[in-house]
Amino acid sequence: MWHRGGGTTNAELVNYLKLSGVLKSKRPIKTMLAIDRDDFSTRDPYEDAPQQIGCNATISAPHMHAHALEGLKEFLVPGAKVLDVGSGSGYLTACFGLMVEPDGKAVGIEHIDQLVKDSRRNIAKNHKDLLDNGVVELIVGDGRLGHPVDGGYNAIHLIDQMARGGRMLIPVGREHGAQVFLQVDKTMDGKITQKIVEHVMYVPLTSPENQIGTSRHGRSLVNY
Repeated sequence: MWHRGGGTTNAELVNYLKLSGVLKSKRPIKTMLAIDRDDFSTRDPYEDAPQQIGCNATISAPHMHAHALEGLKEFLVPGAKVLDVGSGSGYLTACFGLMVEPDGKAVGIEHIDQLVKDSRRNIAKNHKDLLDNGVVELIVGDGRLGHPVDGGYNAIHLIDQMARGGRMLIPVGREHGAQVFLQVDKTMDGKITQKIVEHVMYVPLTSPENQIGTSRHGRSLVNY
């Protein structure tokens, strides 16, 4: 479901998401109030819509960030480890970091070097401590391969690298067709279960060459 709207300030945007019924819980609300979207998007940061951030990438709509935080909140606790695949602007990775600090870790993996540099600058504007103390780590790499850590991740935003008892949120579907936001859980005995959260439209998880370049028909490979 598409939620169009927003506000003129970060607080108004968060209030809009609360009134829309997307943002419901205390910790996700507190986190989205603390991480100002204006630090991560130069155009219409408080509109509930995806925005271009360069390199054929977008920052997701605020309601999708709210869905991610709400869906993972029970796993985003102090000391937890979380992987953000295709971290882009760094916004959601910063939110994850705020929810797992002081002794947790949020790893953002992004295959475009310029976006990683930009995301570090974005976070450093008001939350440099997350970078300095190692709670947030932003790396250049192929998110399709993940980024292994000892013990696995308690939460993955995008199965092999998920810890038992962990949860992953991932958009699944055709590049230019129907997609769903899928919640995947791994039980303590290793069993995988999944459910559809909602229907979405995400940019594809692809190679740097495809993302920066164009298709053989000359069209950008961005899926808005």
